Amino acid sequence: MFLSTHYAGDDLVPKFRDGEPWKKVFGPVFIYLNSGMVGSDSLLWQDAKSQMILEVQSWPYDFPASADFPTADERGSLSGRLMVKDRHVLYIYYPSDTKCFFIILPIWYVSREALSADTAYVGLAPPGEVGSWQRECKGYQFWTKADCDGSFTISHVRLGSYNLYAWVPGFIGDYKYDLIVNISSGGRIDLGNLVYEPPRDGPTLWEIGIPDRSAAEFYVPDPNPNYVNKLYVNHPDKFRQYGLWERYADLFPAEDLVYKIGAGNDARDWFFAQVTRLKNSTYQPTTWQIKFKLDAVSQSGTYKLRIALASATDSDLQAYFQAHALQFR
Repeated sequence: MFLSTHYAGDDLVPKFRDGEPWKKVFGPVFIYLNSGMVGSDSLLWQDAKSQMILEVQSWPYDFPASADFPTADERGSLSGRLMVKDRHVLYIYYPSDTKCFFIILPIWYVSREALSADTAYVGLAPPGEVGSWQRECKGYQFWTKADCDGSFTISHVRLGSYNLYAWVPGFIGDYKYDLIVNISSGGRIDLGNLVYEPPRDGPTLWEIGIPDRSAAEFYVPDPNPNYVNKLYVNHPDKFRQYGLWERYADLFPAEDLVYKIGAGNDARDWFFAQVTRLKNSTYQPTTWQIKFKLDAVSQSGTYKLRIALASATDSDLQAYFQAHALQFR
């Protein structure tokens, strides 16, 4: 199954006009079967990962005899360096899989220099609006991860016209390069230094979590013993255990979560997913509260609530500020 609505909804179902031609190559598909003695599960897993690395290094394969599968020489590449210029830096972000880190600066500090887009995810996808790559499923996409200084190279790209997109762990929003990128056979494009300015209207007053498209920093309960996946025991991605959302009703059987800014701890007090409560065989909506105090409020100022969701499925999210309501779908 190469296309599915699972975890994404109808947005990822390809839409075709009457008579619209469409062709897309999936594969080649590689299946690796290894074997070992009883109790050697860990060794088998490490062996499979080593084989995966070899296959990644071998891509694109040279054996498919199809004009629809370009060889390495028939593809192009793109490189550059992504920087981030945020007028107000609030926190340090330590990526879990790298030694890179962002510098800590006070909330009132105004950044005059761009920071390296350390561990940014940078990709080429069909032309569209900012963030459209998340819902695009008809064309091809090619992605890579920037290094500590924001440098990146996207290799073995099929010929065609693309937009360059990116998102940076620790910074809200999405980046899009303004111009169309045309990849040619054997072509090598260097875009030089690129600067992403996250959406911001002023310093951050408070924040829960990290905008990194993950729930790893929040409270993740222990799984139901009947659903334990051994691959994610003592693993940083504990939140990937199956059925964890059902634990919310166990932790909050009647009253919903209340989080107090300044006193709450993300890893202890904020459940990793906003879910309904299963009660008497029916799913009931839940209402979470965030309590915060502002020492001073500008009557003529504009305050914005920004919400970054890692994923959403069949959901209806509503945010209320006292008597004023805003609704997000």
